[in-house]
Amino acid sequence: MSGSAILLQFLNGLAAASSLFLVAAGLSLIFGVTRVVNFAHGSLYMLGMYLAVWLSAKVGFWAAIPLAVAAVGAFGVVIEVILLRRIYKAPELFQLLATFALVLLIKDFALWAWGPEDVLGPRAPGLRAAVDIAGGAFPQYDLFLIALGPAVFVLLHLLLTRTRWGTLVRAATQDREMAAALGVNQRVLFTAVFALGAALAGLGGALA
Repeated sequence: MSGSAILLQFLNGLAAASSLFLVAAGLSLIFGVTRVVNFAHGSLYMLGMYLAVWLSAKVGFWAAIPLAVAAVGAFGVVIEVILLRRIYKAPELFQLLATFALVLLIKDFALWAWGPEDVLGPRAPGLRAAVDIAGGAFPQYDLFLIALGPAVFVLLHLLLTRTRWGTLVRAATQDREMAAALGVNQRVLFTAVFALGAALAGLGGALA
């Protein structure tokens, strides 16, 4: 295999890893604060993807992405308030089964809403071309994804280290009981964290 082919495969891997990073970051954030293994997190990724494709036909590609992210984040709020808030103190196996039930519900909803056929999303306006890298063509959109992953990482880092909300999240991650004793409203905090984690999964799916 030539050096240019290896480089292009490496860049392909980085582009795929960028969207997966968004999913992993959201899952880590949720687990770190709530201590709930959200088995349905991958389904939120899928939901963001389907919503983005569906909305792109109505409002355009770039407008569909934030709308899909907002919808998945709002759905995350519903999940946390209706389901997870009731099982935080339940055994881990029960939490796993509850979130697995969510997987089945979201899958059936996707089948009902969009059918069992493969759905292909549109190409991103303005990033449809390819650039020449080491003698090979590489999609501009994949370069956009490669750059977006580190940008989101920096924004998350600033959010968690430079804001009061981020301080509360880190405090709840380290010691939830002490954070509660200091007057932190854990219900609001957990809901906000789950919404952010769900939105990150939706963003990863929408971009993919």
